Amino acid sequence: MAIVSQKLDEVLHGLAFEKIEGESPKSESDALLARLKALGTEVWIDTGELEKAQEIWKDELTALTTNNTLANQVVQSGVMDQVIEDTIQKIRQEGLDLSEEEMILEVGFVINCKIALRLVQAFKVKVSVELHPAVSRSIERTLHFGRRYYKVCPEYFTVKVPLTPEGYLAVRTLRQEGVPINFTLGFSVRQNYLAARLGNPDFVNVFLGRLNQVIIDHKAGTGELVGEKVTLATQRALLSARENHKEVESRLIAASIRNGEQVAFLAGLDVLTIPPKAIKEFQESGKSQDQVVSHIDDSIEPGIDPQHSLAKRFSELWELSDEFKNFVDALVAREDLDSMQGEELDEISRGVNLFHPFSDEDLQKIQDHGKIPDLTAWPESIALDDLMTQSALQSFTKDQNALDERIRSFLK
Repeated sequence: MAIVSQKLDEVLHGLAFEKIEGESPKSESDALLARLKALGTEVWIDTGELEKAQEIWKDELTALTTNNTLANQVVQSGVMDQVIEDTIQKIRQEGLDLSEEEMILEVGFVINCKIALRLVQAFKVKVSVELHPAVSRSIERTLHFGRRYYKVCPEYFTVKVPLTPEGYLAVRTLRQEGVPINFTLGFSVRQNYLAARLGNPDFVNVFLGRLNQVIIDHKAGTGELVGEKVTLATQRALLSARENHKEVESRLIAASIRNGEQVAFLAGLDVLTIPPKAIKEFQESGKSQDQVVSHIDDSIEPGIDPQHSLAKRFSELWELSDEFKNFVDALVAREDLDSMQGEELDEISRGVNLFHPFSDEDLQKIQDHGKIPDLTAWPESIALDDLMTQSALQSFTKDQNALDERIRSFLK
């Protein structure tokens, strides 16, 4: 798909842009959320639905995150139908010649902006806005849409870029330009350590709930504290990177939180982004403030059966080997880094098994299975973090496809 014309860029910006007006809302404080804040943790809400956020908003909450799945939930409710109609009509009135797929991508851009701006208008806080998965393997298109999202609302938008070879490199450029970045779909210490050293995104992520679930789905243990162990190890690695490399400022988001117990256990992390249901569970848990403590320096024993045939694969998620750190040192020292393409990074990283060359058929197989991969369907030579990331990206792609189909229905 060709990069849209400057005229289309201007038209779409005009449709997406809104002036942010009014004061920040008055809200009550919550004692347990205040305890998280006292331990150095920012608390965000993980929803694109304004009404759900309003039901639980407290003074300690500082941001919201959206993604393709959450955006699809909003769009399927019908609340964005008028935006879809108006955007299509305006593009056609301007005589802009777009293919159907280009039209869907551009209407989707406006929708994402409007969903995020509803949240910004209501709460006057930062909102993370995710790119369309179709641009995830293109540096040029990631840069193009990242810049456009930022231009719509530079005070409040943070651009979510998914973890791909091209994503790593695009983030480096966007951060050099001052675009705030939430680098998403991380599942291991090493993935996020590389991101911090290579591009210094404002935030990196561990999707911890999915790591617990993959253990449960394969009957490889209880799954308890698996994602938490990876998350805490990642936090320690980032703290070390921030201390030893002055250019690194990246902070960790604990994402894919499933329940209130996880919220309490992860106190002290940089950021928790929490679905409304889980934050209610935390608030109603009956815990005292003294019971909410940091576990960052604790030794965690995850619920993995050591006798299970898959057990040995999971330690790579929380380990950061000297070999990998040496690989990162050599990579960031390369003089051609700022002109590197995704294929080159893919090739360079073969020695540390960072990216598997999944075919289109492989990706469809992953998407068909769902957001938690079937580990038995793939050879052990494929790194677990890479497989988890691909499953998450394909899951978001499936939800984005459903959103795109709703847009497509307005084109007929």
